[in-house]
Amino acid sequence: MIARYIRPGMGRIWSDENKYRQWLEVELAASETLAEAGEVPAEAARLLRTHANFQVPRILEIEKTVKHDVIAFTTTVAESMASAGCADASRWLHYGLTSNDVVDTAQALLIKQSSAIIAAGIERLAEALKKRAFEFRDTPQIGRTHGVHAEPITFGLKLALWYDEVCRDRKRFEAAAEDIRVGKISGAVGNNAHVSPENEEKICARLGLRVSPVSSQVISRDRHAAYIAALALTTATMEKIALEVRHLQRTEVREAEEPFSKGQKGSSAMPHKRNPITCEQICGLARVVRSNLQAAFENIALWHERDISHSSVERVILPDSLILTDYLLGKTTWLVENMAVYPQRMLRNLNQTHGLVFSGQLLIDLAAAGMLREHAYRVVQAHAMRAWEEEGDFRAAIEADAEIRAVLSPEKIAESFSLERQLRNVRGIFDRMFSQHEQLAGI
Repeated sequence: MIARYIRPGMGRIWSDENKYRQWLEVELAASETLAEAGEVPAEAARLLRTHANFQVPRILEIEKTVKHDVIAFTTTVAESMASAGCADASRWLHYGLTSNDVVDTAQALLIKQSSAIIAAGIERLAEALKKRAFEFRDTPQIGRTHGVHAEPITFGLKLALWYDEVCRDRKRFEAAAEDIRVGKISGAVGNNAHVSPENEEKICARLGLRVSPVSSQVISRDRHAAYIAALALTTATMEKIALEVRHLQRTEVREAEEPFSKGQKGSSAMPHKRNPITCEQICGLARVVRSNLQAAFENIALWHERDISHSSVERVILPDSLILTDYLLGKTTWLVENMAVYPQRMLRNLNQTHGLVFSGQLLIDLAAAGMLREHAYRVVQAHAMRAWEEEGDFRAAIEADAEIRAVLSPEKIAESFSLERQLRNVRGIFDRMFSQHEQLAGI
């Protein structure tokens, strides 16, 4: 991933230094566990823990010749043991292991470290959405379907909907992160020929991992596909948020907009421009994470007990998906926390069609008052279409219609056009949704 989108914490996790550090931790955990079982000399395990080390440039140098990164790694570690005067102990490094015992298990450690950052990021986004949802809970806004004015909502209700989705993203991600928190030390074909299942479990437990109950040389990649799917769904929610803000920032709408900092420039040619560049960036990068999911699905089917067709793919899609999800969580949280909201513009847009958006309530009220629904629909639609095409006053036309006045009193007509009536259940929706999530969280 290019540096532009890498935040420091996630970048450190997916550095070569940290990757090989986790490889070494797997090797040392195996040596120490096997030493406790009497299969490796205890002194050798102690010396490995004390002196085993590596230098990334040296690993890369050796790999150019041997064309095998794990062999390059173990060779470099063995050199460090020789430099420390305990070369004999290096005989017990990688004892009974195959390459993917180290690589897959260490990768689980990298994902575990990354998951902690992602989980915290999702939590921060949820809190930001909750705060702003309550801030605008009672702020009227026109709801739109197909991009066209429909019926009134509140801006807080829109934010509450996003919060609800992010909570589901959090739940899915937590489940996927736990499902992939497994290691394996089962050997070249998964038959535990050299390390017993009992010791395999102990090695994984030493590393803070569960053991995959069965594996080939690799951990089954359905776990990884499900994990990237959870990331893709999370970024899709963020794209949904950003796309909506982009729409609301359009000149014709201008009900909300992303922050525009002092000194920022919107266009090299047009000084007036305030473009939603962060929102567009969120939408664009979410597509990259989604595209990685296809590759993750293709990684599930491997030849027999292992091939390495998945390996090169994962060197790209795992770090890139996590780096981008982390970056997007930061950007989306910033967007939600700082976006400018214009309640007066929202109200102005809501009233732009002079009551047209209350046609549905009027239809219901006419039917309740005794007019056949089909006839009521024709009457209301005729006025609505005329007001739409001529930009007339829909409410005034309704109030002047003798047939409507015959079944609805002026007071009842006023109720049909009541904004408060349309929004009377918003607080109940808030209470229901937020209480459900609090119960699920054990609050």
